[in-house]
Amino acid sequence: MTTYSTLRRGIGAGLCPLLFLTVPAWGQTEASTPLEPPSAKVVVLPVALYNAQANQQEASDSSRATLSTQVLTEKLGELLGSRLLAGNAVARAAASPRALGTTGKQPCNVIVACARAVADSLGAPWVVIAKVSKTSNLIWLFTGQLIHVPTGKIVLDDSTELKGPPEGMVRAGSRIFAERVARTVSRGGVTTNFPNTP
Repeated sequence: MTTYSTLRRGIGAGLCPLLFLTVPAWGQTEASTPLEPPSAKVVVLPVALYNAQANQQEASDSSRATLSTQVLTEKLGELLGSRLLAGNAVARAAASPRALGTTGKQPCNVIVACARAVADSLGAPWVVIAKVSKTSNLIWLFTGQLIHVPTGKIVLDDSTELKGPPEGMVRAGSRIFAERVARTVSRGGVTTNFPNTP
């Protein structure tokens, strides 16, 4: 995995200019030849919530994971079209005995083996898992992985610190990761060094 230097970027139109994302690491495996055709299917699982270490847990915390799931799925759907598999088909596959046998009683969306089993059962060579973690009301962390199902290789392993009003920052972090996933999948799994490389 390659670690990239910290990138601090302002969030532009539509959000308060004082909001920012801090991205301590964009990790990825080195890939120079395509692993899959650009038309390959992608499964996205619901975004998980971690708030056990937060200085204050609130009932509204779960809405951040729901929002992240919505933004991630919508943006990937916009960019990948029919290549994206999400929603009911994924939920059914995640509840199958095959998938449940990999979880050790943990939710499927936090277990790589379960995510791979779900994607494999749906004929997709790519699967996306992500989580939003709460540190405080104004500091959240978005982490996401793009996994090559046949090999288990983690092609993208991103971690983005979100500082500012949670809703806007969760939206921004989820959207940026979705764009990276779509770009990488469209290149067959070949990664780029910078998230905005065309």
